[in-house]
Amino acid sequence: MTTEYVLNAEGVRALDERLERAGLLELAMEEAGRAVAAAVHEGIPQGTVLILAGSGANGADALVAARRLHAWGRAVRVLAQPSRHPLHRANWARLEAVGLPAEVLSPSRLEEALRSSPAAAVDGLLGTGFRPPVRPELGELIDLLNAARSRPGANFRVISIDLPSGIEAARATLPETYVQADLTVALGGPKPALIYGPAAHAAGRVQVVGLGIPESWTEVHALAVRPGDREVAGLLPVRFPDAHKGDAGRVWIVGGHPGTVGAPVLAGLGALRAGAGLVTLYSREQGVAALAVNQAPELMARILPDLGELAVDVAAGKRPDALALGMGLGPDAARLAQAALAWKLPTVIDADALQPELRGAGHEQVVWTPHPGEAARMLGVKTGEIVADPLSAARELQRQYGGVVVLKGGPSTVATPAGLLVPRGGHPGMASAGMGDTLCGVIAALLAQGLSAPHAALCGVRLHSRAGELAGAKHGYGLSASDLSAELGAAWQALVNSAAQNCYPEP
Repeated sequence: MTTEYVLNAEGVRALDERLERAGLLELAMEEAGRAVAAAVHEGIPQGTVLILAGSGANGADALVAARRLHAWGRAVRVLAQPSRHPLHRANWARLEAVGLPAEVLSPSRLEEALRSSPAAAVDGLLGTGFRPPVRPELGELIDLLNAARSRPGANFRVISIDLPSGIEAARATLPETYVQADLTVALGGPKPALIYGPAAHAAGRVQVVGLGIPESWTEVHALAVRPGDREVAGLLPVRFPDAHKGDAGRVWIVGGHPGTVGAPVLAGLGALRAGAGLVTLYSREQGVAALAVNQAPELMARILPDLGELAVDVAAGKRPDALALGMGLGPDAARLAQAALAWKLPTVIDADALQPELRGAGHEQVVWTPHPGEAARMLGVKTGEIVADPLSAARELQRQYGGVVVLKGGPSTVATPAGLLVPRGGHPGMASAGMGDTLCGVIAALLAQGLSAPHAALCGVRLHSRAGELAGAKHGYGLSASDLSAELGAAWQALVNSAAQNCYPEP
């Protein structure tokens, strides 16, 4: 897993302009077309390939792919829209020069071509610059393509270039008309719509390919970064052999209310399994202590009728290395969080404590961990707006609240003062109660072990998702938060091993 750079339409446009100024745009297009052709040739080694080229740069990439496939001896048929784009016109002429003339794309020609049972179709109709809605004439082409793909018994696959046509690069929502792809070859880096569902569901498998340009050029125009496991593992804390529990960090977990006594216990389990040396649960509910003893006798619990008494301990110098607050805490959560934030401790704010009155109260050691519903409450918008554009939502939360934000989801998004990160991985079985509580404890444990808020958030999310992958392999959709906690140690080791294996890559 290598680091990838997430590009939106603006980033792609800026990168193209830079390439054009450097005289490299045509070479980058040639590399893009070669990569698309290679993906098709390797994945579908036999049968006719139908190329559908729109009138823009995406269509020009498709024409390059057609020429490459033809040169490799594949049977290729090209249907293309006429264009004024200079590189599109140049590559159309090159096709004719190598004996593969393109036909003008029309619904009747496409319908006839699909009846001839091609093995694959390359979708180069629309690219990252597309904005809805799809024009009716293109919508008809997309409907024909989808119908052929879904026909009973059809052995026919669709490969989209950069994005399935009809999908808007920056939006996670599905439009009315879009291509359903089996594989999407993302050029230069993934687009937000290839990462976040339900738009990502239209992409099928995503394969990211380079453009033969310096990585730094892509990075500077990226909207977000998807770090590889080697980069994440390099941030994890390392202990000396003489370490003791005090060195490993003291974590306080503050939460629990009638009916939600499990939330702080799950956070405590997450903190223990993520390496915290001492974990103490603070709650008003006696049931928290009883459950903690039952689940993990290593967890300590203090029952305080008034959680405001914690301020007395802090004032007396009894300070934890990190604090997690809010899990099942109930109606007093915002008031207690306001007080805790004034202590300037490494702090995770979660669940009931994620309230609008805390806007602007964050500091550089704070991590906020809302799910989309909580994020909507914090920003005063509808949940659908958060889900449609998680990257913008996370960035706005960070701007308004300060510190670091982990907008939970599949995948989660981390917003730091320096930019946006999209950690990898996860498992659908993680869609169950208590996962967020566990993540909160994991991040608190990493803060207590000395990581900065941005690094604790990034590493915490990836550890959590990797543990979910390991637990999901055993339990499938019947995965519980406790199952995930049990895999956190193995997840940590898997990340470390991954980094070690990549120290000396093959030449």
